[in-house]
Amino acid sequence: MYRAIAADHGGFQLKPVLAEYLQKLGHTVNDLGTHGPGPVDYPDYAGAVAAAVRAGKAERGIVICGSGVGASVAANKFPGIRAAVCHDTFSAHQGVEDDDMNVLCLGARIVGTELAKEIVRTFLSASFSGAERHVRRLGKVNAIEKEFMK
Repeated sequence: MYRAIAADHGGFQLKPVLAEYLQKLGHTVNDLGTHGPGPVDYPDYAGAVAAAVRAGKAERGIVICGSGVGASVAANKFPGIRAAVCHDTFSAHQGVEDDDMNVLCLGARIVGTELAKEIVRTFLSASFSGAERHVRRLGKVNAIEKEFMK
């Protein structure tokens, strides 16, 4: 399974730890940067992950910044991307099961390494439920997206 991962300078130290963890779990990892600790802009890296997911080059993506919020805001600007900040395992699985979340955003200044690993594992092991109420709600979200893409 292909996974895209990227971080700005705020998530730079956590990214390689999570990339290695993903590989240990059997995932193929596409590291989209940043590759150094210097200041960079989170929209560039959230955009790279969102583009990879949209293009089918990754089934799901992970973006790490200081809080996770900026990455989430940027990634959600891409049609078809459903990104959320998750700092607990409940949100990580619920976001996928109920909302078909395809990009996980983490705040490296919020969560520690071990919790981040648990969140990532939970996110990647969850599946969209397909329950009628969730399909209906996702359809409404998609309709909003289409309306404003005109």
